Amino acid sequence: MPARSPQPTAVTLRDVKADREVQELLTGANDLLNAMGYTEHGLRHAGIVSTITKYILQKSGASEREQELGAIAAFLHDIGNVINRLNHPMIGAVMAQNILSRLGMPTQEIVPIMGAIGNHEELQGQPVSHMSAALIIADKSDVHFSRVQNPILETFDIHDRVNYAVQKSRVEIPEGKSEISLLLEIDSSFATAMEYFEIFLTRMVMCRRSAEVLGYRFQLQVNGTTLE
Repeated sequence: MPARSPQPTAVTLRDVKADREVQELLTGANDLLNAMGYTEHGLRHAGIVSTITKYILQKSGASEREQELGAIAAFLHDIGNVINRLNHPMIGAVMAQNILSRLGMPTQEIVPIMGAIGNHEELQGQPVSHMSAALIIADKSDVHFSRVQNPILETFDIHDRVNYAVQKSRVEIPEGKSEISLLLEIDSSFATAMEYFEIFLTRMVMCRRSAEVLGYRFQLQVNGTTLE
């Protein structure tokens, strides 16, 4: 009998992170957004969103492979910013397809990743799957002073001020509870909770819909006060 061909090795998050093209595209995407005055959307953001996405999927009962694919989708979700901020989810989904195909990932695994990346922004997207829902919550939860790239405090816009005000940000899914909580500690000398809601209301609504897709209720806690 002819020898069987060896089964291809599954593409992992480690493979994606180690890929030189991915690193340079994410770095270039952040450089472009930095020039436009946006907060950080590079390797740091990609890594944090990837970790939170995997955590949410693990807590919600996804298989290990589903968790890994979700983490990969999250790591690549902002890669389309290297071309333009406008329509970057759709651009990024196509770019991810090319990258993952080159790395040897089968199409049936690439398809849900493309859907998750293409639907992660609140103006055009929606939680189309568990992977998509987890990515949305993780992405919108990364609010933190370390994302601010503008070095001049006096020129901060509201996005800079709100991010700069957030000293701690954490996503929690307590055991035995049907809640996904975003816990924030805000320094109100830089921005008020009201300013946070001014720019993040649509994102929080999207997080609520995403949590419902996963079978949870979303709640936001700011400085110890729970808002639902």
